[in-house]
Amino acid sequence: MITLNGSSSEQLKIVIVGHVDHGKSTFVGRLFHDTGSLPEGKLEQLQKVAERRGVPFEWANLMDALQSERDQNITIDTAQIWFQTRKRQYVIIDAPGHKEFLKNMITGAANAEAALLLIDAHEGVQENSRRHGYLLNLLGIRQIAVLVNKMDLENYAESRFKHIESEYRVWLKSIGVEPKVFIPIAARHGDNLASRSPEMPWWNGPTVLEALDDFKLAEPPKDQPLRFPIQDVYRFDDRRILAGRVEAGSIRVGDRVVFSPSNKTSTVKTIERWNAPPAESASAGESIGITLAEQIFVERGAVAALESAPPFELSSFKARLFWLGKQPFAKGKTYKIKLATQEADCRIESIQKVIDASTLETVSRKENEVFVGRHEVAELTLHTRKPIAFDVHSDIAPTGRFVIVDGFEVSGGGIIAPGSYPRRTHSSTTKSTNIYWSEGKITSGQRELRNG
Repeated sequence: MITLNGSSSEQLKIVIVGHVDHGKSTFVGRLFHDTGSLPEGKLEQLQKVAERRGVPFEWANLMDALQSERDQNITIDTAQIWFQTRKRQYVIIDAPGHKEFLKNMITGAANAEAALLLIDAHEGVQENSRRHGYLLNLLGIRQIAVLVNKMDLENYAESRFKHIESEYRVWLKSIGVEPKVFIPIAARHGDNLASRSPEMPWWNGPTVLEALDDFKLAEPPKDQPLRFPIQDVYRFDDRRILAGRVEAGSIRVGDRVVFSPSNKTSTVKTIERWNAPPAESASAGESIGITLAEQIFVERGAVAALESAPPFELSSFKARLFWLGKQPFAKGKTYKIKLATQEADCRIESIQKVIDASTLETVSRKENEVFVGRHEVAELTLHTRKPIAFDVHSDIAPTGRFVIVDGFEVSGGGIIAPGSYPRRTHSSTTKSTNIYWSEGKITSGQRELRNG
C-alpha cells in the first residue's frame, strides 16, 4: 500500500454518520476530490452526464457512482482504500443507515477507530444526531470530530456554529463523550475540508484533513488474554486446521488451550498462515489456522483461550442493548444472538431500565408491557438456550459485543455489562453442564437484618 509520499502504509478506519440530508454523500464526494483520490476522469465524466441531463452537478452523485462501481468491483480497489492524505490511508466504513452501521460495527466486520459526525448548520441538532452520538458511545468509539456542515446556508455565521457546538457538546457530555473537535464546513464548496476557507476568517482551528491526521491508531489488544474464535475447520492431507482471527492476546506453539464453551482442551501443535511459512506465534489482528497435538472435536463458534485465563461460560448475562427492529424486542419471544462466531437462541430474562436514546429519559410502561421499542436502549438480562463464551465489553471488546437477529434481520446489538459472573476453572476433571448464573434478589442489608 502506497501513500502520496510513498513511505507509509499506516491505515485508519473511520465511520461517517449523520442525519438524513445533512450532507454525508456530498461531504465524501468532495473529500475524494480534494485529496486527489478519484479515479482519473471520473469527475469530468459525471459532470458531462449532468450537463446532458440538464441538471446541476452534485458531489453526492459522485459518491453514488463510486458506491455502485465498488459493489461491482470496478475501478475502486477491492481493499476499499478510499482516500489518503500525506500521513496515512483511510478506509471509510459505509454507514447507509442505523441497521447496517450497527451490524458492521458490533460484529467486528469493520471496526472503526474514529468517527466524523455531520450536523446541518441550518437544521441544527436532530434526534438522529443524538442517537448517533449515543450509538458511537455504546460501541466504544472515543475519537470523534463533529462537522457542522452547510455553513453557507447560514452565511458562515460564527454565532450559528457556536450555538450548535454548545448545544451538542452538552448532550455528548451527558453520555460521557468528549469530542476531539468541532469544525465548521461547507462540503459543497470544500470550505475547511482540505484547506482553510476564506469565507470563515474567524476559524483558527484545524481543517477536516488535519483533524483526521491527528487521530491516533489503536494498538491491537496483544497484552490481553487470548481470544481466538473459530470461524471454520478445514482438512488438508491428514491435518485438521482450525481457522479464525486472533481477536485479543497472543498464541504460541506449545500453548495449552481450552475451547469454550465445550471445555475441551488440547495443545497447539502448529500455527499456519496462508501464503506464508509457519511461525511459532501469532497475535491480535492476525488471521491464522492452528493444528492440535491431541485431536478433539472442535467446530465453528468455539473460542480458544489459555487455560489460565478463560472467558465466562454462562447462559445468562447483563447487557446494554440498542434496538433498531421494526417490531419491539419483547419478553417471551425467542431471538438469535450472534457473538464472535457463536450463534444461540436467546430471550429476555428481565429488563432493568429502558431509555430513549435521543432524550436519555427513562421510558415508563405498564407492568405487563415488557419490551424494548425501536431506537430505545435497555439495560437488561439475557438468557441463552445454551451456554456461550463471552467477556465483559470493557475488559475484552471483541468477545463482549453481540447482535440480535429477529427472523432474518439484524435488529439490535449491544455490549455485555459487568456482573457477578462465576468463572469456571479448567483444572477440575468434572464439569456440570446444567448450572448457570442466577442473580439473587436479596440485598446484603436484607440478609443482615434476617441473620443478624
